[in-house]
Amino acid sequence: MDTLVFRPANEVPFEDLQAVLGASQAGRCQCQRQVLGDRLWWHMPVEERRLRLAELTCADDPDAPTTSGLVAYDDGEPVGWVAVAPRPTYRRYYGRSPVVWSGRHEDREDPQVWAVACFVVRAGSRGQGLMYELARAAVDFARERGATALEGYPIVARDGGEVVWDEASVGTPQVFAAAGFDQVSAPTARRRVVRRDL
Repeated sequence: MDTLVFRPANEVPFEDLQAVLGASQAGRCQCQRQVLGDRLWWHMPVEERRLRLAELTCADDPDAPTTSGLVAYDDGEPVGWVAVAPRPTYRRYYGRSPVVWSGRHEDREDPQVWAVACFVVRAGSRGQGLMYELARAAVDFARERGATALEGYPIVARDGGEVVWDEASVGTPQVFAAAGFDQVSAPTARRRVVRRDL
């Protein structure tokens, strides 16, 4: 993947992001579960989730001052997505979730602390290390946008097995470690909180 290019989501056609998400679980989620929380997300139609993602990414507006992620292109084809934005964007992470906040006492609403909420690699491009590249690109993107720290909430395999694709959408500890993140906590048997100060 020597021809990888990462572009802010507002600077690319929204159809390119939709091509990455596809019709799988990622296409149904539209990267809204972490934004809305389970209760709101669960009963929301996919089309409304899609509209919310378009709004959050400032789709098709290259002059927008904000966006919520990067689209990866390989030789001009959209192949990956990483959702990265200020942590308060993601209700599931800055709310009262014990998964993230066990033993932590910092300001949950600090807009300078960003979070990586989701990775998606398009079918046909998986197994080539693209998630690692997306994590590194997310670090650069957050730093350029003024973040002082970037967090992730990866999941580990169950009893030494493998993390299945839908679970891996939040990343794995190895992906974040390769991008320079350190573990902050292990609030459950399978969840980790990782952070990189910028």
